[in-house]
Amino acid sequence: MKAKKRNELIVKIGIHATLILFAIIVLIPFYWLIVNSLKSTGDFYSLSKSLFPTRPTLDSYRELFNETLYMMWFKNSFIVSVLAVALGLLICTASGFAFASYNFKFKNIIFWTVLGTVAIPEIVTIIPVFNIMVNVGLIDKYASLILPYAVSMFGIFLIKQFIETSLPNEVLESARIDGLNEYGIYFRIVLPLIKPGIGVLAIFLWLNSWSSYFWPLIMIRSTEMMTLPLGLATLYANPYDLKYGVLMAGNLIATVPIIFIFLAAQKQFIEGLTVGAVKG
Repeated sequence: MKAKKRNELIVKIGIHATLILFAIIVLIPFYWLIVNSLKSTGDFYSLSKSLFPTRPTLDSYRELFNETLYMMWFKNSFIVSVLAVALGLLICTASGFAFASYNFKFKNIIFWTVLGTVAIPEIVTIIPVFNIMVNVGLIDKYASLILPYAVSMFGIFLIKQFIETSLPNEVLESARIDGLNEYGIYFRIVLPLIKPGIGVLAIFLWLNSWSSYFWPLIMIRSTEMMTLPLGLATLYANPYDLKYGVLMAGNLIATVPIIFIFLAAQKQFIEGLTVGAVKG
């Protein structure tokens, strides 16, 4: 009995030690961002390197906010990401619900066509989509950044599978028998019961829109409409005058919303990842 308890203790210690090691590995980049954002310009070119800033200063943050359009870029990214997530959740949950719960003509053909577009590289569709944006006058506007990320084929597939896995048809049929219409079923039954799937999808949509660089590079023309990835890239414009502290400060602040979103939706995210295993 003592040997069994000792073995269990050793296993627990090993698991916790492994988790701590992974946590340290994950946190190292954040630590490096924080330390370098507090360094003075001279510290970056000093021959003696240190893991800590020798003269901590907030000059990089002051320069970031006072001499760049960082807050405008941040606002643009925030608006685009919030609207892309909100519209994407509506489109993906409604479409996933339709594919999972209704039988209609050419249902399978339409679904597999939608799913098949996931395999098409973005570079293949960039020109036709760009032409559409030009023709409807959406270049250098928020809509050109919001719409492509709101319509997520992977999101539709995710919600469809989640509903089929975790939401029995008997629940929907009981609601219809009780006289609830389809809109009521969608808003009052389906959405509350698939919160874990919505949490996973929200994080996925946010990461896609917040960290996107290539698509905004094609769509945006003015500096004032740039999102964070584009704006931070402009700070690399002069390779002979790179302000590493400003870049580190900008990148550190840009990661805060991502961390906040994950922490706020981590419960739904974990439930969404494990629901299939629990169901099985």
